[in-house]
Amino acid sequence: MTQYEDHNSHSTHDIRVAVQHAQEMLHHNAFAAAEQQGREILKSFPNEPNALFIIGVSLKGLARFSEARKTFQVLVKQTPKFALAHQELGFTLHALKQIRQAIISLKDAVNVDTHLIHSWKRLSELLLATGDSHASEQAYNSYLRFSAKHPLLGEALQAFIDGKLALSERHCHDYLKQSPNDVSALRLLAEIAIKLGVFGDAEHLLVRCLGLAPDYHLARLNYAHVLNKQEKSQQALLEIATLEKHQPNVPPQQILKAAILVRLGQFEDAIALYDSLIARLPEQANLYTSRGHALKTIGEQKAAIASYRQSIACAPSYGEAYWSLANLKTFRFEQSEIQLMKKQMEIEQLPALDQINICFALGKALEDNKEFEQSFHYYQLGNACKNTIERYDADETTALIERTITTCPSPVFENNDEQGCSKADPIFIVGLPRSGSTLLEQILASHSLVDGTKELPDIIAMVRKLSDRKKRHEISKYPEVIAKLSSEQRLALGNEYINKTRIHRGDAPFFIDKMPNNFAHIGLIKLILPNAKIIDARRQPMSACFSGFKQLFSTGQAFSYDLENIARYYQDYLHLMDHWQKVLPHQVLTVSYEDVVNDFENQVRQLLYFCGLPFEQNCLEFYNNARAVNTASSEQVRQPINTKGLDAWKPFEAFLTPLQSKLSSIL
Repeated sequence: MTQYEDHNSHSTHDIRVAVQHAQEMLHHNAFAAAEQQGREILKSFPNEPNALFIIGVSLKGLARFSEARKTFQVLVKQTPKFALAHQELGFTLHALKQIRQAIISLKDAVNVDTHLIHSWKRLSELLLATGDSHASEQAYNSYLRFSAKHPLLGEALQAFIDGKLALSERHCHDYLKQSPNDVSALRLLAEIAIKLGVFGDAEHLLVRCLGLAPDYHLARLNYAHVLNKQEKSQQALLEIATLEKHQPNVPPQQILKAAILVRLGQFEDAIALYDSLIARLPEQANLYTSRGHALKTIGEQKAAIASYRQSIACAPSYGEAYWSLANLKTFRFEQSEIQLMKKQMEIEQLPALDQINICFALGKALEDNKEFEQSFHYYQLGNACKNTIERYDADETTALIERTITTCPSPVFENNDEQGCSKADPIFIVGLPRSGSTLLEQILASHSLVDGTKELPDIIAMVRKLSDRKKRHEISKYPEVIAKLSSEQRLALGNEYINKTRIHRGDAPFFIDKMPNNFAHIGLIKLILPNAKIIDARRQPMSACFSGFKQLFSTGQAFSYDLENIARYYQDYLHLMDHWQKVLPHQVLTVSYEDVVNDFENQVRQLLYFCGLPFEQNCLEFYNNARAVNTASSEQVRQPINTKGLDAWKPFEAFLTPLQSKLSSIL
């Protein structure tokens, strides 16, 4: 049986016998004899593909890799559909340490024949070595798919590869009923949970998986990722340390380690790690952007800009790098960079995520150039693309707000001071994103008694837990459940919040949690932490809504990608905040961004008075605070107060009719 069947080639009995004889030699590792036999075949049948293949495999077996590479290169050019030739060329290039070229050849192999399990496995290993953990996992899943001995597991993997997560999950569960300890299936189920954002379920599955197979390194890497996503970053770091004992200096482990260090606020260590990774993997564009994010957070703007530009030099179509520059807010693109972005937008197969990032970056660049019509065109295009991915349901939000209002009338908060956790440490800053919350945080964090943190996910995580909803279609028990919380439960939840957020604090008696979406959960916050201070950062409706429309958020805020959805969200927010003012009088301070800009010192004094803090001059000079700032406004809050952000929507008024129309009742 020949390795490759060419219908135009000689098919005589002699050539078949000669090829089979050579294959027998290869089977017994008689590489020199097999090479000689291959060359004899070529004398009678020039350019015979199977003879070239035999010679190439023989040369590889004799460690004559450069000769083998040349032979396979001739063969794949001559017969591009010869899948095994591509595979062997990939293996040979790997032996020559030509990793990038090896990856290309192995991809060619599986494109010709998707069932080449050895190609998938080696491809996964090489992608892992280059730091592309996402592509590595995809290749590994394909390897599992085509090597699966049970059809149900194979179908589960295929469904996962095709993005049919519900079908994959169903097949997985059916297979695990028969083979409950199959670690590949357990890890796949965990991957599905990760894709769906159900990190608690993923964690449990991976703990079980590692209990059965402690040396399953990919599962442990997934586990560290899941822990980090849940703010269990110290624990995640321990898992990385375990991995490094077994296989040190593996790029995806180190990339994740750097991300964990960033989350823990250890920016200098993270940047040093990114530097060492870039030295090893200078073509990896995402490493430059990750390093840029860390540099931006600690105020090293020039170095951040240089890092983002290096990313673009590596991969001109890498959209995140362009948006990262635009997202500095104070950065201005050069004309050549604008032209480069427009050129990328002409690429037919440009991935959706890159297209979205570049659209938002072009919107900002052209706005700075006062080309408002073109700017809005790109903002609108980017939002439309993002909106199809997010699939926001405005009716669902409105219904949740109404349920919250019904659940939280005044009597729920009677005698509230005597229940819950009495700690007054947290200062919550809530509202819509891009409404001045980072500015208020920076002012307060400049006070000697206050620690700035970031947008903490703990209240949202608590809400998710209280909802007791496993699947999206199930009805949530939240918010109704909060009205039924016992005194003991309120105290326990308050203490849980204080304990879990301690990792983000310094030694100051007070700290800030500026997760904007917490406005929806003020009822819960006041029941479990009755002495917490709550500040509502508010901005003029058109300014707030359009600023959100121009912002590409890293996660969440799905309402912001459609003008009508933003308007409805703003109305729902006002409706709920009015309710909190009624049932919790004098317990929520509303601070207008416009008032802060126009009457700065008085507003700062009012803010400090509400928080029970003595006046400090540092709060007026907030721009000198060298603390790390994680949000999009990080560069803006490092400048003195100014009026640049006021009425930024006005030049776009002609395009904002849907927004103005929807907001007419509150404008």
